[in-house]
Amino acid sequence: MRIDFVKMHGLGNDFVVIDDLACSLELDPSAVAWMCDRNFGIGADGVILVRPATREDADLYMHYFNADGSLAEMCGNGIRCFVKHAVDAGLVPADATSVRVETLGGVKPVAFERGQDGRMTVARVDMGVPVLDPGAIPVDLPGEMVYDCPLETAHGTVRITAVSMGNPHVVIWVDDVDEAPVHTLGPAIETHPAFPKRTNVEFAELVDDTRIRVRVWERGVGETLACGTGACAAVVAAVLSCRTGRSATVELPGGELDVRWHEDDHVYMTGPATTVYSGSIEVPEE
Repeated sequence: MRIDFVKMHGLGNDFVVIDDLACSLELDPSAVAWMCDRNFGIGADGVILVRPATREDADLYMHYFNADGSLAEMCGNGIRCFVKHAVDAGLVPADATSVRVETLGGVKPVAFERGQDGRMTVARVDMGVPVLDPGAIPVDLPGEMVYDCPLETAHGTVRITAVSMGNPHVVIWVDDVDEAPVHTLGPAIETHPAFPKRTNVEFAELVDDTRIRVRVWERGVGETLACGTGACAAVVAAVLSCRTGRSATVELPGGELDVRWHEDDHVYMTGPATTVYSGSIEVPEE
């Protein structure tokens, strides 16, 4: 089976984007993992299927797989790539400046700007209200909120703040993000028994009261160059701990995102998306 795709990235967080408007693709997790493999496949942090919305209050549906083939509720960089593809491919009206994207984490309104060629240049995503209730994140730790909470791991005790931005996150404050134990502590927390659906892990360093540096260990992927939902979770954790005001620039290895936890309690994330190339790949039927 030959599948056409577009390779895209948001600040280096890269995706295989596939039109599936007929909802005809049933990708096995092993097929997703094969496509995302950087040696034997296309190479990506995830696969995005573009499908019609199933809800009346949405325009399109983003079906997102992590690189290991597992389904994810939401992806902040992925949704910007999704919208850019939809705009550039003419899947939204030519005069539109916004679109509502259905995800497994809810409907996300996205406002976007176009260049002179009509293609999308930058998008602002309404990420919704951050979830702090442990049972809804989900995280199996006591209390009404997991804030600066000690967590025992194989690498010692760390203090975490847990947030859901449509998908689960843990934020850990460090003195120097370059020296953070991303590749040891990251997977240990991702698969910790306290997180029944696993979790993404952000290692965050405060630069000043308007800027944060972040490295991310993504659930089902590993370290990535950027994570939109992770950037939002880091800003929420920064506001809760009075490290920043309600707006901050998040520096990620792949670039910067502007994040604001607005007075309406919604978090808004602004950043670019880039199309790299298009192609096709032969996927074994099995």
